[in-house]
Formats: sequence, C-alpha cells, structure tokens
Amino acid sequence: MHPEAWYSLFIVFLLLLAGFFFAGSETALTAASRARLLSLEKNGSQRAKVVNKLLDIREAMIGSLLVGTSIVNTAAAALTTGILLDIFGDVGIFYATIVISVLTIIFVEILPKTIAINYPERFSLAVGWPVRLVVLIFSPVTGLLGWLVRAILRLVGLEVGKHPSLLSATDELRGTVDLLHKEGSVEKTERDMFGGLLDLQELTVDDVMVHRTKMFSVDLDEGPAQIVQSVLAAPYTRIPVWKESPENIIGVLHAKDLLRALDAAGNDPLKLDIEEIALPAWFVPDTTSLVDQLRSFRRRKQHFAFVVDEYGSVLGIVTLEDIIEEIVGDISDEHDLVVTGVRPQADGAVNVDGSVPIRDLNRAMDWTLPDEEATTIAGLVIHEARTIPEAGQTFTFHGYRFQVLRKQKNRIASLRITPIVAETPEG
Repeated sequence: MHPEAWYSLFIVFLLLLAGFFFAGSETALTAASRARLLSLEKNGSQRAKVVNKLLDIREAMIGSLLVGTSIVNTAAAALTTGILLDIFGDVGIFYATIVISVLTIIFVEILPKTIAINYPERFSLAVGWPVRLVVLIFSPVTGLLGWLVRAILRLVGLEVGKHPSLLSATDELRGTVDLLHKEGSVEKTERDMFGGLLDLQELTVDDVMVHRTKMFSVDLDEGPAQIVQSVLAAPYTRIPVWKESPENIIGVLHAKDLLRALDAAGNDPLKLDIEEIALPAWFVPDTTSLVDQLRSFRRRKQHFAFVVDEYGSVLGIVTLEDIIEEIVGDISDEHDLVVTGVRPQADGAVNVDGSVPIRDLNRAMDWTLPDEEATTIAGLVIHEARTIPEAGQTFTFHGYRFQVLRKQKNRIASLRITPIVAETPEG
C-alpha cells in the first residue's frame, strides 16, 4: 500500500473522530437538562454558561452540527472508497460501502450517542467551547439553510416557533417531577409537596376550608364562665364567637387573649367582657385562590378567616395551617383530634368516610381521583351518580368501584372503594 494511502487512512480516522464529536454533541446538547445547567451557571460554571448560550440558539447550533456531520461523513466515505479502489479495483466500491457503513454506525452513531444520552450534562460541558467555535464557522451556511427551511415550511402552512406549547409551564414542571418520581430520584412525599405548591393557584379557599358543620364555635349568650370552660376544653386556639344565630359571627376569641383577660380579672370569669376580648371577624369570598389568601394572611399577619358565599352566608373557616397542609401534607400536634377517615382493607379495598377530601384520599393512597367538580369523596359519588344514592348501591367510574356502606339522612357517611385495576379475573 502506497504511503499516500496511509495518510488517507489517518485522515479517515480523524474524520471519524470529528463525526464522533458532532453526533455526540448534538445528542448531548438536545438531551441536557436546562434546569441543571442553569443551576451550574448560577454556581459560577463558565462552561455551563457557554452551553446555555448555545441552547438559546438551538436552531443554529443543531444546523451547524448537522452540516459538520454531513461534511465529515461524506469526506470519510469518499477517501475510504478511493483507498479501496486503489487496492481492490472496481470491487473496492463494494468493500468501501461495507467498511464505511460499519465504521459510521458504530463510531459515529451508536457509540457517541450512547455516551451522550447517558451523560448529557457532562458531555455538553466538555464540548461547549468547541461547538461554539463550530457554530461561528458555519453560521453563514446555517443562516442560509435556516432561511431555506423556513421558506419550505411556510409553503406547507407551518411557522417555526409560533405554535404555543401544548402544556403550560406548571404542567411541564408537574410532569418533570412525576417522571423523576417514577425514576426513583424524587420520593413520594417530595412529589406531593411540589404538586401541592403548584396547585395553590388552581385551588380556592372553599376547597380546603373546614365546613361550618364541623366548625367549633361558642355562643356569646352562654355567659363568660361557660365560654371559658368551652375554650379551655377545645383543641383549638382561635374560636369563632356568634350571637343569637351561628350565622351571626361577631368575632374570633383567641385562647391567649382570654387567659390574659382572665388573669387580669383575678380569675373571675364573670368580670370578663367576651365581646370586647374577641378579635374582629375577617370574611373572605369562597372564590379566593389559595395563593391570594396566603398573601393576605402574610400581609394582615392573621391566620384565621371566615369563608362566605356570594350572599354573605358563612360556609366555613380557612386557616394558614390549612393552606400549608396543601403543600406539606397533614400537620398534627398533641392537641389535634385523630380522625383519618381512610381505612385500607386486606383485600385491597379502602373504607372511606364520605367527608374525606378527595385530595387527602389521593395523597394517602396515591390515587388520581378528579377533584374539579367536588371537594369530598361523597360529593364526587353524588356528582357522578347524579342522585343521592342509598346504602348498598354500587357505582363504577374513574377506574374504581364505589359502594355506599352507610347513609345518614341525605348524606353519604361511609363508602367502600375498590380499584378495578387491582382485581384479577378468574380463570
């Protein structure tokens, strides 16, 4: 073999290395996590800064890498064909096709892209500066090619970059966290906390409030002595106070304020003026989003508000703890009443109190029951059944079987829920 052939083989080797670089760079830069690279840039990484700038001009970057790949692959094929033609004659074209195909598939396609897809950020950081140089060199060519491509796309009615994403930024974040949870990088509790944070803008105060039927309150007409006993026995520090009718809320009695006043009165409850001790009641519309309510709590430095409907009727109460629990899950202390309402059974079914919120059940069982049309699980069954069911009735929807176990007046008190997907057909 002539010395020129050895030089040509060496050039083919260099071209294959260049093809390795171009193919791997394209895969790594398109697969790299923008969030991780941005975090590295904020921590002072200059290489990450270069990569982020390349990703800002993704179209030009990919065009430059594809042009480079085409050039080196074509040149490698031409040189290999020339070498084998000199050695084997006309049959060398056949050998050249086999050799260059195998080399290209292994060293320019599979190997670099496998490495890049498994280590996208590391690969991207390593090739950032060279790729930037390639983009500068090929920018006139890629600019012309980009204009030509956009012109062709316009002929078929497509506009590059003008179609909005199918998902909102919130949905993309939620999908990313779900994917990381599926891969094992994020724990279920962390996923639920992040999901709860994203849900704050979509939820309103009536989704998390304590309904008025479960609201602990005191009647001003009971007298100071009885009110003091009720407050001391209650597991709460803030107690609504009403007069003449539970709908007529006149204020909120804080246990600490009551104890201070009681101490100042020489521990004589008959000297207390409960109405004067009580703080003014704060009413918020039931349509207030949790984000807005959280801001209001911080601005007013209050943790307690009454939720009212459009007619001014009290629907329930919402506290700062209710909103925080949407993010971190249930917060219990030594004074909380233990009421779970969710009782998993040995056969995979779950007995649930009708008053259990759908969101709490989803978190506890890792289910995905919809909560757009109803707040509680009983409300969901009534919404789907379009009627108030009787005890013993069974319904199937959303991939679950709902059996009404107990009913109190017009309210579903208890249900048995069985995931249909968990059932195994006989035979």
